[in-house]
Amino acid sequence: MGETVLTPHEEKVQEKFIKKPEFILYLAAVFFYTNMTGMLESYRGAYLINVLHLASSQTAFFNTFLSISGYVLHFFIAMYIDTRKVGKKGKFRPLIAFATVPMALFLVLTFYTPSFISGALLMPWLLMIAVGFSVANMFAGTLNNVAWVITPNMKERDNVMSFRSISSAVGNSAPLVIILVIGILIKNEGTQYIVCSVLCAVVGIATMLLGVKAVSERVAYSNEKKNPIIGFIDVLRNKYAWSIITSEFLKNFRKISTYYGTFLAAALLGSTSKYLLFGLPTGIGTAVGMLLINFLLKKFNSKVLYIASGIYSVIINTLAFLVGYFYFKYNTGILQIVFIVFLFLIGLQFGASNLLPSMFQADVLEDLELKTGKRLDASLPFVIGIGTLISGTIATGLAPIILYGNNPVLSVIHYIQPTDAVPNPEQSIHTKIVMLFFYTVFHGIMMFLAGVPYFFFKLTGERK
Repeated sequence: MGETVLTPHEEKVQEKFIKKPEFILYLAAVFFYTNMTGMLESYRGAYLINVLHLASSQTAFFNTFLSISGYVLHFFIAMYIDTRKVGKKGKFRPLIAFATVPMALFLVLTFYTPSFISGALLMPWLLMIAVGFSVANMFAGTLNNVAWVITPNMKERDNVMSFRSISSAVGNSAPLVIILVIGILIKNEGTQYIVCSVLCAVVGIATMLLGVKAVSERVAYSNEKKNPIIGFIDVLRNKYAWSIITSEFLKNFRKISTYYGTFLAAALLGSTSKYLLFGLPTGIGTAVGMLLINFLLKKFNSKVLYIASGIYSVIINTLAFLVGYFYFKYNTGILQIVFIVFLFLIGLQFGASNLLPSMFQADVLEDLELKTGKRLDASLPFVIGIGTLISGTIATGLAPIILYGNNPVLSVIHYIQPTDAVPNPEQSIHTKIVMLFFYTVFHGIMMFLAGVPYFFFKLTGERK
């Protein structure tokens, strides 16, 4: 047989571009960027309810307003990102450098409410800080998009995205470790959050700016101006994009489950600072799950793995609930250990749900560019966000009402809100069991449903 001759394009897309220092600094930047977002996602709800003592209606309004306003702002920001003139430093790097410091500042202010701000001023202050963080995060979050354009070599790109997802998952859990350590030294819950957010912000600024300086964007762009609305329409016309839109819509209902993590830790372990004991096994399982998915991708395509992970999720979460249920009933030490093991097993599914959607999006992005000639790096996530806006708004609006509201139909958990006089109230068995149901079984059902739309996703195998 004769020797295979590659075209210049084929040689280019098989060439290795990324140097080790660039790779390491990029992953460090992703880690500490996600460290900041993880701090906010894990503890902002607990800060509003346990520290500021907001009523359930106020928390629901805060979550709903933030979800809708954030999406409206994202509409204009996505158009700006996709139509801005690209300079020598690339498309995303200048945006990240510009937004890093404001994002870190708003993170700290999220957990700091001056004493003179109360009453009618409190909600406007909280919303102003939350929207400020959201806007800064939309720009700084394009750090994740760099993985799409860091190399034209698809195998190298997928490798970067895999390690980016692992680094992101571990970084997301890092604040749980910091809070646990701080909680040993400082007992006041509000002070714990302020100290942790400052640490996350300072290290986040340093590593993100170093990472942005180190990386290169090697996928070329056209500077031709195009109507951004047409870009949104192009995404909506892509049938493969609809698989992702529908899946993310269903998956985002799991925000009800994740919202209760810190409160479940407080109910079972006596303090939100001990959330690490839940988060660590799940986080380790997530990292292992990503490595496992990378291995399985050599034998199965991404669509099959995602669908299978949804089936696995509903089974393993149901079993975890049963173990937790019997632990609450009989308080046997061995069941507590078994439950922690199941948290690790639940984390394995997070490996698939965190890693594979980014690959699906990258594949759709390539398909869109092939069909339209346009790189729609911001338009694609924005349109996908149509589904997540609806489900996320419903989920985050309902979560506090289900947790501790006064509505006799929706408020099924009956969580007792802490007060200054009773900072760690004892929760009933009913509260613990129902909260555990949402944290496990409900989450598993949503992940199973999120896999169904991928039966219609065909950008795998030879077509990919």
